[in-house]
Amino acid sequence: MNFKEEYELKRNQIEEILKEYLPPAEGYQKVIMEAMEYSLMAGGKRLRPMLMMETFRLFGGKGDVIRPFMAAIEMIHTYSLVHDDLPALDNDEYRRGRKTTHVVFGEDMAILTGDALLNYAFETACRAFDQNPGDSARIGQALKILAGKAGIYGMIGGQTVDVKESGHRVSGEVLDFIYRLKTGALIESSMMIGAVLAGAGEDEITRIGQIGLKIGLAFQIQDDILDVTGTEENLGKPVHSDEKNEKMTYVVWKGLEESASAVKQMTEEALEELGGFRKQDDFLEQLLRSLVCREK
Repeated sequence: MNFKEEYELKRNQIEEILKEYLPPAEGYQKVIMEAMEYSLMAGGKRLRPMLMMETFRLFGGKGDVIRPFMAAIEMIHTYSLVHDDLPALDNDEYRRGRKTTHVVFGEDMAILTGDALLNYAFETACRAFDQNPGDSARIGQALKILAGKAGIYGMIGGQTVDVKESGHRVSGEVLDFIYRLKTGALIESSMMIGAVLAGAGEDEITRIGQIGLKIGLAFQIQDDILDVTGTEENLGKPVHSDEKNEKMTYVVWKGLEESASAVKQMTEEALEELGGFRKQDDFLEQLLRSLVCREK
């Protein structure tokens, strides 16, 4: 099986896991469940749960303790996109080739959908305690990482500075801060949680987190590049949105050539560090490389 076929197989498996953990659309509030499903099942790379699963396997993880966390990380990522698309922020009408949540369900319901996905992510992750009571210590550690990397010292913190500085020409130090938290934190979290739940040592968890952070930075810079060079047909969302929203990006700061060079350097550093582990995962290596060499 080649990489593309294996990737699609794993992505389809993740789709089934997400469906498994979605709440049924019922009760007076069923519209919020429908909006959650619309947002979560809109497709996408499923990068974060896939990285979590592959890291879990890299460190010899067995069983299904990882499954609720895979669903939870994708719910958190999806809620951030739902809120990011709102008129108060990026005001995007298309995401992954179809209308965004606020266009379909209204701005008020989109806000609530994001809130619901975030809260339900932690409800979902906590189901791991019931499913795997013998892994309580690891599950607790994984929950601590999930909460921290999604919060004010992680993704929300990066998004806050990004919004606050929109339209301003920030320093490279501030831009690096935004990228590390806004994009890097959830990718870092995904790989750290996979390692924790597999029983990796503290040093291994730290090292895999640093790999995730570098890949997250490279991924975001590549996203900046594609916003300039990509097409709406390929990306499934409007291009030049950063320019429209007057956002400072790596491309604005360094230019296309230096940005591409930074992506390559960070990727090679991450892969070199990954190669330092005793166990190897060829698919994980190919996955990391594909993420930052993508054209959509």
